[in-house]
Amino acid sequence: MVIAGAFLVDLRLGVVTTVAIALHEIPQEVGDFGVLIHAGFNRLRAFVLNYIVALAVILGGVVGYFISFGAQNIIAYLVPFAAGGFIYIASSDLIPELRKETNIKKSFLSFGIFLFGVLFMLVAKLIGE
Repeated sequence: MVIAGAFLVDLRLGVVTTVAIALHEIPQEVGDFGVLIHAGFNRLRAFVLNYIVALAVILGGVVGYFISFGAQNIIAYLVPFAAGGFIYIASSDLIPELRKETNIKKSFLSFGIFLFGVLFMLVAKLIGE
């Protein structure tokens, strides 16, 4: 629904949001696949189950798109809700994990990836203007 809300605000925002979520989801899905393999699932079953769960993105987009026609001002709630969700995830999960890292190379790599994300958002904003 977050992606649908972003597209309803602006086409460019929708594209940037989709790319950002994809860049986040791809490594997460690989990790989920590894967890399923480690839990004893065979590769095909792990892949199929992971794929089915990932289809929720499409379902959420379609549902969000159709709800937007019936709900008044849903965009005013979807986009801040999505932003709050991302801020919550970063502050509750990612930042504490980064602080635990003792390997300086991994710390700099994580920081570099963070800076890449900030740069990506800046470039997306500049392109949109």
